[in-house]
Amino acid sequence: MFKHYKGGSFKVFSEAEVKQIHEATVYLLENVGIKIHNDRARQIFAENGAKVDKENKIVKIPQAMLEDAIDSNPSRIILCGREEKNDLLLEGANVHLGTGGTVLNTLDLDDGKKRPTHVSDVAGYAKMTDALDNIAFFVINCYPDDVATENVDVNRFYHAMANTSKHVMGGIYTMDGLLSVIKMAEDIAGGKEKLLERPFVSFITLMMSPLLMEVTYTDFLIEIAKRGLPVTTPSEPLAGANAPVTLAGTITINNAESLGGLVLSQLVNKGNPTIYGSTSSIMDMRTGTYMAGCIESALINAGCAQMSHYYKIPMYGTGGMSDSKVVDAQAGYESANTALTVALSGCNYIHDAFGLLEFCTTLSYEKMVVDNDSVGMALRAVKGVETNKDTIATDVIAEVGPAGHYLDKPHTMKHVRSEFYFPTLADRNQRSIWESEGSKDAFTRAHEEARRILKEHEPIGFSEDMEKHLRENYKGIK
Repeated sequence: MFKHYKGGSFKVFSEAEVKQIHEATVYLLENVGIKIHNDRARQIFAENGAKVDKENKIVKIPQAMLEDAIDSNPSRIILCGREEKNDLLLEGANVHLGTGGTVLNTLDLDDGKKRPTHVSDVAGYAKMTDALDNIAFFVINCYPDDVATENVDVNRFYHAMANTSKHVMGGIYTMDGLLSVIKMAEDIAGGKEKLLERPFVSFITLMMSPLLMEVTYTDFLIEIAKRGLPVTTPSEPLAGANAPVTLAGTITINNAESLGGLVLSQLVNKGNPTIYGSTSSIMDMRTGTYMAGCIESALINAGCAQMSHYYKIPMYGTGGMSDSKVVDAQAGYESANTALTVALSGCNYIHDAFGLLEFCTTLSYEKMVVDNDSVGMALRAVKGVETNKDTIATDVIAEVGPAGHYLDKPHTMKHVRSEFYFPTLADRNQRSIWESEGSKDAFTRAHEEARRILKEHEPIGFSEDMEKHLRENYKGIK
């Protein structure tokens, strides 16, 4: 099992306020409803007792239907890696952070300039994920521009699974692509049942704001749920744009939208492992731009995490991004503050926490390395302070007494590695040593480490037979 700590110490709402959000959500789903453009989905809701306005395509979800879906959804979901050490336990306030974004651009490692992402970047970022110890999972974070549209899904998942044994999650773009990816995963697992036993891939579908389900992603949700595979149903309301400008209002509409998708998943396949989701943020009211690195986004996602805890449903949330165009101080403080806030809230599966810049449109290999240290520190904060007779150390303090030291005490050796976080990128040397080693700043050190990982790290990959099978049966693989 991948390391995790229990968050939840930071709370946006009181218990009474959580109930207010819930009651508002029930009212909205039951009386306002969701506009659903997908004919199959409307039929599924109608057959199960929802009120469906066929002319206006509005589905109103009764409170009993909502409550039944919440009760039937697993409160404990295991997202597996291809190696058991990378399995993720999504339950309660367990916290994991990983990649995300599905962006179109990256900062090139050779010249630092922004360029379109390629298949080689899908593989490269998967390899970085495999090597960096604080990244818990790989949400496929870029879209290759050098592959035909009909082959994008297969290429994204193939190169992801070939280069990391951590859990792989991704969005999909075509139904043929989805079916091919599922079949590919079954081949790698050794069959359909083995994939269901240990699902090392999962999928992202999307709810739309305000209160909308469109055709294609809803088809994907229905198909994934039919097959019993893990799926998340995030929505992305932007405060001030397609959601109320108030954060509580945005959290409420996010709650209604994500739960609407979860209800559909449960109607299709009762008990399907479905993850509540948010990718919500705010719109910059001065420019009309989506904001990724703002603290309000972290507060919205932390509030949604509280709602997921109320329902006892695992949550997919967002934190750790930046709106800076380069890996600089702004990238550092925006990413650190948002990741820490959402992690302390106890969100289970925090994506977008590594490498993202420029409103989630650009990736950086160097920033992944920087974020690995930042997330390590955030996880140490989530872990908190263990307090018991041994850690209070009254006997040790009494033994050392006034004017002594603790360097040679067994108690120090016993606890130092679990009490302190030791960053791998940060420079903690004296200035004279730092200067003697080239006076390298954090970006330079991160650049060198990213190059080293891409050159030296060797993921488990596939056997020769499996590699041959995949390339013979999935012709679009580049």
